[in-house]
Amino acid sequence: MTVSEQPIPLRLKPTRQFPFLARHPWVHAHALAEDGRDLACGQVIDLLDHDGNWIARGILNPASRLRIRLYAFDSAIAIDETLWQTRIDAAVRRRRLMGPLDEQAAERLVFSESDLISGLIVDRYADCLGVQFTSGALLRWRDSILDYLQQTLESRSIVARIDPRTAKHEGVDEVETHLGEPLSSSVVYRQNGLDLVVDLQSGQKTGGFLDQRCNHQAVARYLKGRSVLDVCCYTGGFGLVAAKQGAAEVLGIDSSQVALEAAKSAAQRNGLHSIGFEKGDCFDTLKRYSQEGRAFEAVILDPPRFAGSRHQIDSALRAYGRLNSLALDILAPGGILVTCSCSGRVSRADFLNMLLDVGRRRRRDMVVMENRGPSPDHPVAISCPESDYLKCLIAEIR
Repeated sequence: MTVSEQPIPLRLKPTRQFPFLARHPWVHAHALAEDGRDLACGQVIDLLDHDGNWIARGILNPASRLRIRLYAFDSAIAIDETLWQTRIDAAVRRRRLMGPLDEQAAERLVFSESDLISGLIVDRYADCLGVQFTSGALLRWRDSILDYLQQTLESRSIVARIDPRTAKHEGVDEVETHLGEPLSSSVVYRQNGLDLVVDLQSGQKTGGFLDQRCNHQAVARYLKGRSVLDVCCYTGGFGLVAAKQGAAEVLGIDSSQVALEAAKSAAQRNGLHSIGFEKGDCFDTLKRYSQEGRAFEAVILDPPRFAGSRHQIDSALRAYGRLNSLALDILAPGGILVTCSCSGRVSRADFLNMLLDVGRRRRRDMVVMENRGPSPDHPVAISCPESDYLKCLIAEIR
């Protein structure tokens, strides 16, 4: 199918217009009276209410249940290369409001819906960029977006990917695009006083996880002199900073041997001798430690996303409840619990209520010291509550 040069109008079902009048950017197929299944991927759409009134402009992917992503709520705004360039520029300027450029550090430069470019994530690691496309329709402008990023940010190398799960949901092929200097090794960057590396070609997402980096530093203040268990440690983020900042001993647990090897290398690179790592499932390992009578003065829980859709919220809350209950079983009185959720579908209120129930069942008192979110370079779009996804609570347990 060919893409029309002019926006094609599609109507919503009756009474389905209200989220989009509030500028939510996601239009699912079930909200549409005309689903656009016969249109080309990347087609620009004018979204109309059931009576034919113009609401917004977006782009369509007929293979995705998230059928239209909206980018303009003013009919005078065209969706084209200029729009993407303008919004990339605005996103970069937004980061500089947070602080000056640190050329050796890492930061998120573009955060999808929060920067009004739904489907595009750009992370900078020193002088290289990791780019993730999460919208199949946005791939229509992939080359022009990448060219503009390279020109304006003067990056040594850019690696752009769409991960297998996203490719399946979006009905597109997995793609990986390289611009600039070929990468023969991992990219070195500095964060929280540590020298780190990231594999932009085979790491998760854009290569690493930057949303927790401020939380790594905040949590470490509570862990000095303590024995720490870092559960779902991935490449060691929380544990490495804790060891650097004076934790007595740290044990990191993860089910991925590849992630653990990266964490071990990071510990060696930074001369950290008080941290070790063990492969294991988070639930099974915590249960075994409890049966063995092991105890820690601090436990960190940073599991992967448990709820990918609203239908998984209840099961996710049960999983969070079980994981936190197991953590309390091995946490000494007066210990520190750091518990995180990256499930955007699980609200902060629901997460706190889950912890309330865990404390009641385990007969433990919890005092929340800090109730945190992601690093400032992961801003929240008020019109898209799902962008407020990360919860990180630091609590003292009695």
